[in-house]
Amino acid sequence: MAQNENFRDTIGTINEEGKRAWIFPKKPSGKFYDYRKWVSYGLLLFLVASPFIKINGNQFLMFNVLERRFNIFGFPFWPQDFHLFVISMIIGVLFIALFTVAFGRIFCGWMCPQTIFLEMVFRRIEYWIDGDRGAQIKLERQPWNAEKLRKRVLKWTIFFIISFLIANVFLAYLIGSDRLIQYVTDSPLNHISTLISLLIFTGVFYFIFAWFREQVCIIACPYGRMQGVLLDNKSIVVAYDHKRGEGENGRKKFRKNEDRSALGNGDCIDCFQCVNVCPTGIDIRNGTQLECVNCTACIDECDTIMEKVNLPKGLIRYASEDNIEKKAKFKFTPRLKGYSAVLFILIGILAGMLFLRNEVEANILRLPGQLYEHKEGNIISNVYTYKLVNKTSKNINDVSFKLLSHKGTIELVRHNDFTVPAQDLAEGTLFIEINNAALNGDKDKLKIGIYSKDKLIETTSARFLAPRSYK
Repeated sequence: MAQNENFRDTIGTINEEGKRAWIFPKKPSGKFYDYRKWVSYGLLLFLVASPFIKINGNQFLMFNVLERRFNIFGFPFWPQDFHLFVISMIIGVLFIALFTVAFGRIFCGWMCPQTIFLEMVFRRIEYWIDGDRGAQIKLERQPWNAEKLRKRVLKWTIFFIISFLIANVFLAYLIGSDRLIQYVTDSPLNHISTLISLLIFTGVFYFIFAWFREQVCIIACPYGRMQGVLLDNKSIVVAYDHKRGEGENGRKKFRKNEDRSALGNGDCIDCFQCVNVCPTGIDIRNGTQLECVNCTACIDECDTIMEKVNLPKGLIRYASEDNIEKKAKFKFTPRLKGYSAVLFILIGILAGMLFLRNEVEANILRLPGQLYEHKEGNIISNVYTYKLVNKTSKNINDVSFKLLSHKGTIELVRHNDFTVPAQDLAEGTLFIEINNAALNGDKDKLKIGIYSKDKLIETTSARFLAPRSYK
């Protein structure tokens, strides 16, 4: 058994010389693969369409890092809402962790964009052009000739075009679909910096899907290493039933009309088809490994082989270690209950914060370094800067300020009524003047109302500096 653990010292994509060992997985087929195709095509449609779907004028999903503006499911998040964005990201991570504890690395095999694009787009094109596993190996080994050159150029060209389209969709998430469409319809010379960024993204995606491929999951992605902490014997993963497969005397090649049970051999006929179909090049019979992305290709392939040799299906299946060893059924463990409780609490907090969140964010601050001004009639004047953020998809018209806590006046530097554009901000300078007799000290706290026409839309506070009172 000790020698069987040697596989954990290396990864399948690196050979003994430290060079890239190219993987040529067999084209998968079967029940789970059909399910994965439907899920993948639905998620691909969602991924491509999300930047172009709008709810109440807000892009469904947007992650504008440069301008610090984010839209999640149509809800706009500004820098002032960063705490809400952080909570939503924590919920997403916890949700994935919960499913990992229960069902292993199912996210990687069924929902990860890297896996979906690689397995359901790029590899399918590769199967169409180069053929299945045997044809790909043969093509790789043959010298450069007209056939190989034609296939390579065709495949690389299609890969580049798809990478360019993915880069455009990715850019729509970053800068917004409206701006992207504007850039596309304009001359490229008017947006050189954006074009350069687009080509860089295209190069990155092309490198990942044409060359780096499964190494993203094995080397770059930290999630595979996280599962070592999250998984336990009760987690349901893609697992090989070693008790049934090995029997008393281990695996044995299939021979017709042979009584395997009488010989003490397991049901595994050592055909290596589960290895050949694996997109990360592992042998699932060695147990749970960080390279396994739970894609279920080995389940479909093994079931096909078992059917051909008249043995029961399910030698490789979704199962926990306890299920294989003890025939234990899946249980909602205290650990899962703890994760679920924290998840529901965070979702409740986020929902409450979203419900109570104001559509207008107001900040009024005293101008730094400025003292009060003493005017005629015992009037004290302070100068402030204001910033109003409109989080809605409609303009807020006829905006004005009124003092709610004291008697006094508010005068804007330019005009008293103005408009805050939709999903934008307005800022400027204003003066607040109050009679010194109405003040209680040298730093009164003012309550200020922000109105649209005669409707109160937000309140805020500010400190008012005045001469120290000796009453």
